Amino acid sequence: TKVTDQHIYLVVNAGCRDKDLAHIGEHMEAFNKKGGDVKWHVHDERSLLALQGPLAAPTLQLLTKEDLSKMYFSDFKMIDINGYACFLTRTGYTGEDGFEISVPSENAVDLAKALLEKSEGKVRLTGLGARDSLRLEAGLCLYGNDMEQHITPVEAGLSWAIGKRRKAEGGFLGADVILKQLQEGPKIRRVGLLSQGPPPRSHSEIVSNSGENIGEVTSGGFSPCLKKNIAMGYVKSGLHKAGTEFKVVVRGKSYDAVVTKMPFVPTKYYKPS
Repeated sequence: TKVTDQHIYLVVNAGCRDKDLAHIGEHMEAFNKKGGDVKWHVHDERSLLALQGPLAAPTLQLLTKEDLSKMYFSDFKMIDINGYACFLTRTGYTGEDGFEISVPSENAVDLAKALLEKSEGKVRLTGLGARDSLRLEAGLCLYGNDMEQHITPVEAGLSWAIGKRRKAEGGFLGADVILKQLQEGPKIRRVGLLSQGPPPRSHSEIVSNSGENIGEVTSGGFSPCLKKNIAMGYVKSGLHKAGTEFKVVVRGKSYDAVVTKMPFVPTKYYKPS
């Protein structure tokens, strides 16, 4: 996010931290050698709390003077929360309204306790298992499962993340492959699935009704909101339309599955009225 014309704030994927920092550092060094002027600070002294769901805004509002109703989804502010200097982004990886709060590490536990206390027990601590089922219901990709370095944004259904200028000018990493796919279409596509039987998991095979391999599940599980199996995976182009039927193989047995539109559960991102 752009904080000012001279300052951007990045939150990298934790699993990609080392390679992302190496990549950014390499380009900064090259830029500075050409006479540029850029420096960074890696916030190892801060922790990140994710506060998500319908009670996120009313609970957080009790701990800050900033009017949170004016913050839209993906907006960023540097504000005081419970007396701590925080970086606040109205975002999260659950499909719900919520916030990611970057707080000095020495204040992180106290801030978590304050959020629990102010909600009078309605906000609860939870872990990545709940986050994973929520992001799957919202049709959001997980790096290392649904996104990898060899998967393009076009194949993953994430072309919206490539800006118009990038599409017009090219010149970015992977542009040769990506621009061609935008024009001609990719060979595989990410789809949402509903299935029968036990929930499919990552690497479950997707087969045609005649038994031919046509793809693979990348994320799957039981949806607590829908009370049914949901999954994401990649199939051959042409088989990605909603309503297309095939089978998923779970522990050696085939079960009926059908392509369905995502998100499985409607998202609730906040826009000021």
